[in-house]
Amino acid sequence: MKHALITSTAALAVGLSMANAQEVTGLSKALSEAKPILAVRLRYEGVDQAGFDDNATALTSRVSAGFETGSISNTKLLVDFDYVESYISEYNSTINGDTEYPVVPDPEVTELNRLQLTNTSIEDTAITIGRQRIKLDDDRFVGNVGWRQNEQTFDALRVVNKSVEGLTVDVSYVNQVNRIFGDDSPMGRWDSNSVLANAQFKVPAEGVDLTLTGFAYLLDFEDDAPAASSQTYGVAAALKNGPLTFKARYAKQSDYAEQPVEFDADYYDVSVSFAKDGFEGKIGYEVLGSDDGVKAFSTPLATLHAFNGFADLFLGTPAAGLEDLYGTISITKKKVGAADLIKVFGTVHDFSSNEGGADYGTEFDAVALAKFGKTTFLVKYADYQADEFAGDRQKMWAEVSWAY
Repeated sequence: MKHALITSTAALAVGLSMANAQEVTGLSKALSEAKPILAVRLRYEGVDQAGFDDNATALTSRVSAGFETGSISNTKLLVDFDYVESYISEYNSTINGDTEYPVVPDPEVTELNRLQLTNTSIEDTAITIGRQRIKLDDDRFVGNVGWRQNEQTFDALRVVNKSVEGLTVDVSYVNQVNRIFGDDSPMGRWDSNSVLANAQFKVPAEGVDLTLTGFAYLLDFEDDAPAASSQTYGVAAALKNGPLTFKARYAKQSDYAEQPVEFDADYYDVSVSFAKDGFEGKIGYEVLGSDDGVKAFSTPLATLHAFNGFADLFLGTPAAGLEDLYGTISITKKKVGAADLIKVFGTVHDFSSNEGGADYGTEFDAVALAKFGKTTFLVKYADYQADEFAGDRQKMWAEVSWAY
C-alpha cells in the first residue's frame, strides 16, 4: 500500500511537472510570438470660427505603444497605451479651461487604451473581453473615433461568429464607453448597459457583390448621459457590379432606458459611386430625421468626424434633424516617384433641416495624402459657410504619422 502510494505520488508529481513544463513552454512560445504595437502621429490643427476673436492653434502628438501575444490555449492578450502631448496649446481641449478659443478635442492624456483577451476555442468564433476597439460597418453608428488623438474604446464582452458561410454575427455587451475626452473630463467615461448587435451576410450571387446587413443598437448610458440613450433597429444593402456600387440604409430610432424625451425618428442614406483606374466619383443623400423638431436621430458612438463634413458642425444632430446632399471625387495613384501611394479627394455638402425647411449651409472639404513605406503625410481643409445654422468655420490640418 505504501509502495503504491509512493508510486502514485511520484506519477502525479511527474504529471504535474510535465503539465507545468507544457504551460511554461506554451507561455514562452506565446511571448516569443508577441507582436509590437507602435504608432506615432504629429498633427497641426487650426480653427477659424465665427464668434471667437482668437483662432485655435494646436500642435499635438500621439504615441500608441503596446503588444499582442501569440496564442496560448487559444487565447491572445493585447495591451496598448496612448500618450497625447500638446506643444502649442492655444485651443480649448474641453478640459483645459481655455474657452476663449474654439474647440480642438485633443486633451493631453496618458491612458490605457486597450487591455483585452481574445479566445478562439469555439470553432469559427472569437470571444473578446476587456477594453477593446469596436468598429461596426462604416463606423456610422459604432466606431473608434480614430481621427482624434485619443481613441474611443469600449469595456465590453464581444462575440463574433462566422460558422455559417458568408454570415458574420457580431454581438457586444458594453458596460463602459471610454470617450476621446479622457479620464479627467466629466464626459470622458460613460457607464453603459448597452447591447450592440450586427449581422452581415454576403449573398452568393454570380457577377455581383451583394452584402445585406441588419443591426440593433440598444444604448443605455444610465445616469452619465441619459439624453444619449436610444434604441435603433436598421437594415442596409450594398451592391457592387463592376465599377458601380449602390448602397442603401434605413433605421428607426426611439427613446430607451432613461432617455427623458419620448421620440421616434427615421434615418436613411442612399449613394451611388463609380470607381475605375484610381478614379472614384460618389453622390449621396443622408437624412437624420426629427420628431416634430423636438428631438432628432443621433449616433453618439459613431466616428462622427467622418460624416456630414470635416468642420464638425453636426457632431450632435440639431433638434430639427439634418439632411445632407453630398458629392465626392477622389484620385488615387500608386508608385508615384518615391511615394508608394498618393491620394487626393474633395467633397461638397449641402445641409438643411429635416423639419422646418431651414437651409443650414454648405461645406467644401479637401484632403491630400502621400505614403512612403510606413510613413504618411497628410494635409486637410474644411470650409463651412453658414446660412441658417451656426456661423462660418474653417479648419486646417497638417500631419505626419508612422506605424510599425
